[in-house]
Amino acid sequence: MNWSDRLHSAIPGGAHTYSRGDDQYPVNAPPILARGKGAYVWDADGKKFLDYGMGLRAITLGYAHDAVNAAAIAEIEKGNNLTRASLTELEAAEKILSLFPWASMVKFAKNGSIVTTAAVKLARAYTGRTHVAVPAEQPFFTYDDWFIGTTAMDKGIPAENKALSLKFNYNDIGSLEKLFAEHPGKIACVMLEPATSVSPCSASCASMLTPNSCATCANRSTNFLHQVKALCKQHGAVFVLDEMITGFRWDLHGAMKVYDIEPDLATFGKGMANGFALAALVGKKEIMDLGGIRTPGAERVFLISTTHGSEMSAFGAFNKCIDIYREQAVTDHLWNYGRRLIEGLNDVSKAAGTGDHFLAHGFGCSPYYTTKDKDGQVSLAFRTLWSQELIKGGVLMPWVALSLAHSDAELEHTLNAARNALAVYAKALNDGVEKHLVGPAIKPVFRKHN
Repeated sequence: MNWSDRLHSAIPGGAHTYSRGDDQYPVNAPPILARGKGAYVWDADGKKFLDYGMGLRAITLGYAHDAVNAAAIAEIEKGNNLTRASLTELEAAEKILSLFPWASMVKFAKNGSIVTTAAVKLARAYTGRTHVAVPAEQPFFTYDDWFIGTTAMDKGIPAENKALSLKFNYNDIGSLEKLFAEHPGKIACVMLEPATSVSPCSASCASMLTPNSCATCANRSTNFLHQVKALCKQHGAVFVLDEMITGFRWDLHGAMKVYDIEPDLATFGKGMANGFALAALVGKKEIMDLGGIRTPGAERVFLISTTHGSEMSAFGAFNKCIDIYREQAVTDHLWNYGRRLIEGLNDVSKAAGTGDHFLAHGFGCSPYYTTKDKDGQVSLAFRTLWSQELIKGGVLMPWVALSLAHSDAELEHTLNAARNALAVYAKALNDGVEKHLVGPAIKPVFRKHN
């Protein structure tokens, strides 16, 4: 059997996240990877690719970062997972809380789904309410029933669970006001990512290519996040920011620092430990302490309890990551590289005659791209073609996640590969994408049927 067949025979979906599946890549993508170092990965045959997937955005310093690995290995040598809480665990807890002065307590876990669901549980316990509101435009919060039941992949989710999750529109405060009006006294929390491909700031604010603090902005009150927080306070709901992607990319102190806002609860993961399995729920004491054991007579909330949540190697990696962020201004590098990448890709696209069909945009620290067909419609077939042709140039770009390891050489390599890819893209606009695409187009992760 080939690699793909072996993977699918052993693992449902062929991988442990659906975004790693075969249906998310062109057929010439490496079916399996053997290792990574810096900004590069190698397949099982030793072929090297410049990578922009970066472990599903979990890698912010570069693969196999020597100092981070050494810190993790040092903790493994201490026993890695002890019978009671470890010194390293306490250091990590105090270190993350030092980043967020508004928060008093933290609970660690091994993935983001656990901590987002824990935030919902706390909000329900704190308010005595049942419903959760999330933006319709934000694609993923957890694999648990309360969220997955709202997607097309709702098979196996009881209808009564699905009914408790509500959708509003990001940057449309009226849509959230409508939910509160329709469900009076029932919404326990509003959870949202601070930003994705669009900004919560007023359209009159500065470009998304550089970080701009809302602290002194005249339009601060019109920032969508501030509007949501005010509405939550008005209606007694818990305000939750999911910084799984924005955390440790927008700023060491999260996107909440950029937008000058303090939530009631916040969740983190992905880039916080440079690929080691670690996620965190941080929050205000009056909410977080519901999961505690030291208040006599208090009704108990079974919050998070994970055997491997105390794994010291991940804490050691996290502690070292924070040191490196502070020493090397990591997020400044991400913003600068990403701005240059966005500008460079758009210049190349214009030169290729595809400027109206392939566009790079988004935040400097977290770029994205849009692929359109000849009629100007967003096209997965052209997205697949773009990815297919970049792979021929040794670049793996299913999305754009940046790291400290991406430097001038990587930018030049990317733009050279993009020139060749967009030359093919231009031809496909004229004579049809099917003449240039090898194999099927990629498909949406959240779809009803295979």
